[in-house]
Amino acid sequence: MLLPASLLDQLCSAPGFDRAGFLQAHQEAQAPTSIRLNPSKLPPLNDAMQPIGWSRQGYYLQQRPSFTFDPLFHAGCYYVQEASSMLLEQAFVQLMPQDQPLRVLDLCAAPGGKSTHLYSLLPAGSFLMANEVIRSRALVLRDNLIRWGTQNAMVTNNDPEQFRALKNYFDWITVDAPCSGSGLFRKDPDAIEHWSPAAVQHCAARQQRILSAAWEALRPGGILFYSTCSYSVEENEAVAAWMIRELKAKPRSLVLQSEWGITSTDPGYRCWPDKTRGEGFYCCCLQKPDDRVPTFLPRVQKALRSVSKNEMSIVRPWVSSEDALYLLLHQTVYAWPSQLRSEWEACVALLNVIYSGVRIGELLPDKLVPDHALAQNSYLSNTVALVSLSLTEAILYLQRKPFMPSQTAKGWTVATYQEFTLGWINALSTRINNYYPKELRIIKDSLAS
Repeated sequence: MLLPASLLDQLCSAPGFDRAGFLQAHQEAQAPTSIRLNPSKLPPLNDAMQPIGWSRQGYYLQQRPSFTFDPLFHAGCYYVQEASSMLLEQAFVQLMPQDQPLRVLDLCAAPGGKSTHLYSLLPAGSFLMANEVIRSRALVLRDNLIRWGTQNAMVTNNDPEQFRALKNYFDWITVDAPCSGSGLFRKDPDAIEHWSPAAVQHCAARQQRILSAAWEALRPGGILFYSTCSYSVEENEAVAAWMIRELKAKPRSLVLQSEWGITSTDPGYRCWPDKTRGEGFYCCCLQKPDDRVPTFLPRVQKALRSVSKNEMSIVRPWVSSEDALYLLLHQTVYAWPSQLRSEWEACVALLNVIYSGVRIGELLPDKLVPDHALAQNSYLSNTVALVSLSLTEAILYLQRKPFMPSQTAKGWTVATYQEFTLGWINALSTRINNYYPKELRIIKDSLAS
C-alpha cells in the first residue's frame, strides 16, 4: 500500500503520530473485523468473539465471515461496525444523564452505525432523529433502523442547514462529518486515489458549515460529538479549535483506559492503527454555553389523524403495544410513542421525514396488510403465527427464491431463524408468497458467486 507522501508530511505534527509504526500498520496488518450486538435481539456468543474494551456490546471477530449469508445479520441481531467508531459510547455514557429522556440527533447518519449505537444507549422515553442528506443513503439508513427494531426514532432527509429551524432543541448531536477518509485506507485502499491536500481543505470547509448549523439546533448545555475518519489535523483539531474560538464551545474530557491505546489530543482523541485495535478515527466532545435559552417548537397547524376505533379493531390483533399512538397517513398505519406526539408532529411540519416510529401496515377497508417493519419489531403481537426456518430455508427466503417449509399455518406468518424474526410470508395451500422486501434481498446466489 503506497500512502500519499503529502499525507505523511501533513501528519508529522499530528499528536501521537509514529511514522514507522503507521507505515507498518498499513503494510502488514489487516483491518480488524468487529461487530456490535443489538441488546434487544442478543444472538448467542462464541469463543472466537473478543470484547472491545470501550463498548459493552462490541466484539472483534477472528476472521471476517460472509455477513450476507448470515440470517442473524438480516434479523438485526448485530451491526458490522468499525471498532474505533464505537468510542462514541464512552462519550455518551460519561457526559449524558442516564435517568431522564433525551432528544438526540445523528446529523450525518447513513448507513446507520452510530444511529443504531445511540439508540441502544438511550434512556427510557428518549427519541433519536437520524438524518442523511443524500436520498439513496437515507433509505439505507431507514432500512438499518427498521432491522434494528427501533420505535422512538425518526429518519429525515434534510440538508444540515434546515436543522436551524429546531433551535436549541437537541440534548446531544452527533456529527460524524464527511471527510477525506484517510483513516479507512486499510479497509478501502481505493480511497487513496481520491485523497489530496485539496480534498482535505474542501472537507474542512464543509465540516464547518455543517457544524455551524448543528450548533443552532443544540440546546444550551448540550453536547456535540464531532468525529471523522481522517488523520488530518485540518479536519480534526483545527475544526474543533474553530468551534471553540468562533462558537464559544467548551471541550469536555473523557476517562479512558490506557490499555485501549487511544491518544489524547487538544482537543479530543485519536485512534491510530498502530496503537489502537481499530482504524483511524478522531473525536471530540464540545458543550454549548448554558445561557438558559428555552427550547422552541412551532405549533402545528394540522395534526396527523389517529386511527379510529373501528380501524383499530382491524389493527389490534397484529400489535402488542397498548401505549403506542396509532396514526394513519396515506392508508399506512404508523405507531408513535404517545408521549412524543406534539414534538414529532412539529418535526414532521419542519423537516422531510421519510420514516417514523414503527410502520405497521397498509389499512384496507376490511383488513391490514402487515409491513416488514412490524415483523422485525417487538410491537409484533405474540399471537401472530411463526414458522422456524433452517439455515438453507432462511437463505432461500432472504433471496426471495421458492421454498416450502415443512410445517406452517395458512395465512400471514412470520419467518424466523433461531427464534429471531426475518419477515413475512403468506402461506397458501400450494405455495408460499414471499413478502421479504425486494430491495433488501440477497442478490448473490452463493458464497462462491
